[in-house]
Amino acid sequence: MARVHKSLAIFSICVLGLTACAKTDEPGAAQSPGQQQGPVKIGISLPLTGDFSEPGKGIQEGYQVWADQVNAKGGLLGRKVELIFRDDASDPNRVSSDYESLITQDKVNLVFGPFSSRLVIPAAKVAESYNMLFVEPAGAAKEVFEQGFKRLFYAAPAIAGDHYNYLADYLTKLPADQRPKTAAYASLDDPFAQGTAYGLRDKLAAAGIKTVVDEVYPPETTDFAPIAAKIAAAKPDLVVGGTQFEDSVGLVRALQELKVQPKMAAFSTGPTLAEFPSAVKGAAEHIVSPVGWSATSTFTGNQEMIKRYKEMFNGDANEDAANGYTVGQVVEAAVNAAKCVDPTKECQDKLTEQLRQATFDTIVGPLSFDDKGRPEQAHMIQQYVNGKVEIVLPEQAKTAGLVYPKKPW
Repeated sequence: MARVHKSLAIFSICVLGLTACAKTDEPGAAQSPGQQQGPVKIGISLPLTGDFSEPGKGIQEGYQVWADQVNAKGGLLGRKVELIFRDDASDPNRVSSDYESLITQDKVNLVFGPFSSRLVIPAAKVAESYNMLFVEPAGAAKEVFEQGFKRLFYAAPAIAGDHYNYLADYLTKLPADQRPKTAAYASLDDPFAQGTAYGLRDKLAAAGIKTVVDEVYPPETTDFAPIAAKIAAAKPDLVVGGTQFEDSVGLVRALQELKVQPKMAAFSTGPTLAEFPSAVKGAAEHIVSPVGWSATSTFTGNQEMIKRYKEMFNGDANEDAANGYTVGQVVEAAVNAAKCVDPTKECQDKLTEQLRQATFDTIVGPLSFDDKGRPEQAHMIQQYVNGKVEIVLPEQAKTAGLVYPKKPW
């Protein structure tokens, strides 16, 4: 069961297999006309167990912080927000049935997306079939935007293939004698993970940086020694992992054990989580990652989100939580502009049109979307420098200079 702060006015969490939703309300409080209509129910399926449970829980917490803050301000159009969660166990079949149930049985007003491109595509198909707006926090693979969806929007700065754009630009503009000559790629068999790694691979290959290893492994992989051995034999200047959390840790440990010493190591997602440095036992120094959010930024609502997250969960917010929160910000702005929040096609059309035409101020910066629901901005690049996460690219956002080449493992 997810953690819920005791001050939430109306808030429910329904995890698959539990039929009741616990609610609390302020006793004796006068209700506005909006409140008399009942809460705004938002249906969400997330991987709270299974392969993607770690980031899935982060997304959930970001949704909860957003709902808590909205309810503290009086809700959406005067109606309190009620989040209804299902656990899809990281299963694409289950996520489909979850959204079917949320829409047809729970009669939700809105749906928010799950984590992972692998889950976003089947979930979005269900939402689209019911004419529901579908804003999602973590489905960035190019395949997501090739399905013909009309109501899907990815609420983050960039799609997967563009996550490393600033890094690609940096590396390809280095003087010839400093530029890496070879690169090794190892990626989880997942559209998002592969998208980030291969987006960088294609840009570097076009600039003449040779690919010497290109491995794809299944989600259930736990032994990374064979992949690390191939990389060690190739002696690449650059190692790139298309990863989530557990596999990023497994790869780094395996590479460290074999004393692979690239000039740069880049991994997606895993190093952006606070648990990463301890999980890799001190090997985090100088690892780089694309990141769509920074705790140091002053974008709209960011510091307030960080403060409230700490109060609710007694810890530091991470990028997953920020991504969930950003979905809420975007949908909240659309609802306030459209002045409706019901599941009818007419209202969902109005909300969708708002997403197509507006630019939204969020904790990850201004967001706008193209005609396929892709964000039109870019990711920053973070690096562990002296044990601390720093933003090293782009120039206008950096908190420290990029260290290249990295120190040995």
